[in-house]
Formats: sequence, C-alpha cells, structure tokens
Amino acid sequence: MSLLSRPEYGDEERKPLLDLLPRDVVRILDVGCNRGAFGLAVKSSQNVEVWGVEPDAGCASVARERLDHVVNDVFQAGNPIPDNYFDLITFNDSLEHMADPAAALELALRKLTGGGRIMCCVPNVRYVENLEHVLFEKDWRYEMSGIRDQTHLRFFTEKSVVRLIEETGFEIISTTGINGEWWSADHLLRRIVFRLLPEFTKDMRHKQIVVLARRPSEPKNATIRPSAEEGSAPKR
Repeated sequence: MSLLSRPEYGDEERKPLLDLLPRDVVRILDVGCNRGAFGLAVKSSQNVEVWGVEPDAGCASVARERLDHVVNDVFQAGNPIPDNYFDLITFNDSLEHMADPAAALELALRKLTGGGRIMCCVPNVRYVENLEHVLFEKDWRYEMSGIRDQTHLRFFTEKSVVRLIEETGFEIISTTGINGEWWSADHLLRRIVFRLLPEFTKDMRHKQIVVLARRPSEPKNATIRPSAEEGSAPKR
C-alpha cells in the first residue's frame, strides 16, 4: 500500500467513546463518520438525530443506511450542513487527518448551538509505547494504523490538543485518556519509571485523548477562515 492509499479502518461502535458521550444531546454531527457504526450505536441508545460527514464514497454509502443525513465530502464551509443546529459535534480520530484542524474547529463553532459541545478523540504521541519506539529504536516508523498511522498529518499531546481547542474559541470541560494498555509484567523498566515519576508519566498511559469542550454563547472566534483543507479524512 502506498502512503496515499486509504487504510481499511474497522467498522466499530467505539464503546470507550460512547461511555463519554453526553446524554442530553439531541442533534449530533459526526465528522469523519466512516461507515456510521458509531452514530448507529448512539441512535440505538439515545433518541438523537445523527448527521455524518465522510469523504470516502463507499463508506458514506453505508453510513447513509444508518444515519439520518450523510454528506459525502470533507468538512468545509460549502457543505449543506445547517448553522447553529447541533448540540454536539464529534471528531473521533479525524482531526489528525486534517492539514488544518483549527479551521475545522472554527467551522464547528458556527454549526453548534450556543453552549453546544465538541468531543475530540486524538492519538496521544506521548503514549509510552510510542515514546519507547522513538527512544530505544531511534525511529519513527509509519504503520497501517495507530499513533503513527501513515495517513496522519498532525500529531498531538494532551497539552497541544487542549491548546488548539482553546485557541479556536472553545471552553474545555474535561480531558480523558482511553485505551490504556501500559501496565505489563514484561516491562519492568516502564513500571519503575511510572512508579517513581507518576506526575510526569500520567499522560503517557493512554493511546488516545478525548477532549470535551463547550462553545460559548458568544464565540470568541466567530470568523471562519477559508481553507481547502478543512475537511476530515476517514477515521479509525
């Protein structure tokens, strides 16, 4: 597979994200919805209207059978998506596929109602296994999926994704690490470091970071910057 090819991402409901989803929302936009498994799972558990944005035509076709509305395109200002409409916009492993994630977040401000929220899940480059790869193998080897997915254009730590979201005008509600598989009897050095430096290593325990943030009633950054790169690529 070439670096420009689209990997075959799984069609999963993403239970760790479902567990973090606010229960009081009624209209959701899932940016990078893939085949719509996440949105379908939400609709199965809550009485919600779910829209999706998905640039891959085959995935969008499947998602249309599951969700209320699906736009087969990248997330950009010209999409037929209403302004001031959604209670929640999800970016579940899609921001890292964008050349300009700030532009997508600024556009999200316009699509949300006052007080509406975003939920962003991004890979954590400070996850311990990734740092071990860099430090001990002295490498940055791209892979078919995961933190070093060959289609990722942006890379985030917990600190950097929070800063990005705040700088685009949102108010942070919470940050949560998910998919932590760091503790292993086979990694004695890792266990020692985590025990001796708990504060320094606390953001190294999870593969992904989920940020929940709120749009203020009067957005600080109401101007949407035009960009051909606002959109999302398919997510994991």
